[in-house]
Amino acid sequence: MSEVRLPFDELVGLLTRIFEGQGLPPRVAQVLATNCATCQRDGGLSHGVFRIPGYVSTLQSGWGNPGAMPVIDEDGGTLIRVDAQGGFAQVALAEARARLVAKARAEGVAALAIRNSQHFSALWPDVEPFAEEGLVALSVVNSMAVVVPPGGKTPVFGTNPMAFAAPRAGQAPYVWDQAASALAHGDVQIAAREGHELRPGTGVDAEGQPTNDPNVILNGGALLPFGGHKGASIAMTIEILAAAFTGGAFSTEVDWSQHEGAKIPLTGQFLLVMDPEHGGSHGFATRVAALSDTVRAAGQERLPGDRRAKIRAEAEQKGVALTEADMEMLQSYL
Repeated sequence: MSEVRLPFDELVGLLTRIFEGQGLPPRVAQVLATNCATCQRDGGLSHGVFRIPGYVSTLQSGWGNPGAMPVIDEDGGTLIRVDAQGGFAQVALAEARARLVAKARAEGVAALAIRNSQHFSALWPDVEPFAEEGLVALSVVNSMAVVVPPGGKTPVFGTNPMAFAAPRAGQAPYVWDQAASALAHGDVQIAAREGHELRPGTGVDAEGQPTNDPNVILNGGALLPFGGHKGASIAMTIEILAAAFTGGAFSTEVDWSQHEGAKIPLTGQFLLVMDPEHGGSHGFATRVAALSDTVRAAGQERLPGDRRAKIRAEAEQKGVALTEADMEMLQSYL
């Protein structure tokens, strides 16, 4: 399939027009467009323009309140609570970000608890900008129930991704982003679209029996947590932080049965930000860089984020990679 290269700003502009055409306010449209284009630019194809049909069908379904601006509840402590009002978590983060950074700088640590929020993207775009400012960030978000606990056949958890970012002297920030499930739900969808099987241990059918067929997983089946009980413990912890603590919905409480076409879970997100230089401590980023070098010297050639940084650098030179089918799909929404 032929490749198309588009400058990042042009892709953001194109996606912004699509979102505005679906009735979103300019501020919301711009935040979502930048987020989606960032994922595409950095090679996160399961969270890039692949997601646009899901965004559009959700916007047309009447699910949530996607054009809403968040309400920020700040009581003077280090915790900022935000009610996204049925809107997008990325917008809630964008609106609360300056306050979150200021609190982290002043107190050494600050947390953001977002509830009633839709999230349909990767998490590294949420945390990496903090590391670029010298801060450490950790975020988790829950989603719709598509993951069974070990031995089960009824989905309880979302894919429940988590992401971490830390500054690294002389190198790009150390950033990882991974699901608590054996595979991201978007990757299962891509496998189904492309017609190939998944690796063993990825999912089960409706009876809880192992399957490698992405279509079976998507139609009555479920994903498994990575690492069995260990992944399930992490998935449950994320439910506690992103839903119970924030006041958002558990993955099992997402009910869009009356909104045909809805694809984006309405749950919660928790984000912790820390200033490693607070209180007179120095040299954190240098130590992170030294540890990274030690890991590489031990034989791990590629650390988390290395592939993404390489793809990003290529995109900055040549433009963001899309297929002709991607462009046709995007143009169809204008």
